[in-house]
Amino acid sequence: MLEAEKELLISQQSSNLWTRRRRELAAWIECPKPITAGKALCDFNGVYVDAAIYPALMALQEASIPTEFSCAGVSILDEADDHSLYAYVTMLDGPVTEYFVQYAMERMGNRLLVTYEPGRGRYDVSSFYIGHNRSFCYLLAAVARNFKQTSYYK
Repeated sequence: MLEAEKELLISQQSSNLWTRRRRELAAWIECPKPITAGKALCDFNGVYVDAAIYPALMALQEASIPTEFSCAGVSILDEADDHSLYAYVTMLDGPVTEYFVQYAMERMGNRLLVTYEPGRGRYDVSSFYIGHNRSFCYLLAAVARNFKQTSYYK
């Protein structure tokens, strides 16, 4: 593995939670996924993003946290193909990003999976469970909005 491709696991989920995640993934693979509707999209700075993650991206931008990639993840409520299994946002290292990640881990607990790529200077924050993708998007937006009111925000 190239040095630039290394990922460090920052969040600390228990082995029981990882077992539950593997069971959820196995069940997701086997369940039927009828397409009920296409993903709703929004324009975010000239890029179309999943509408469910858009409020979080806006709140992160308002908190001066630069983002690079995102996805609202799969859902049985909409098109499951061509989307990440887990909702996520990639955040570039910046003056407040590390503080935000710490705050988000405190507020979101085990629902949040966090990795860091030192070679690329970016954090990946994602839903820990597929079934929590939509609530992850809502919660990340709320945490980002509240972040500016904390002592973490500098």
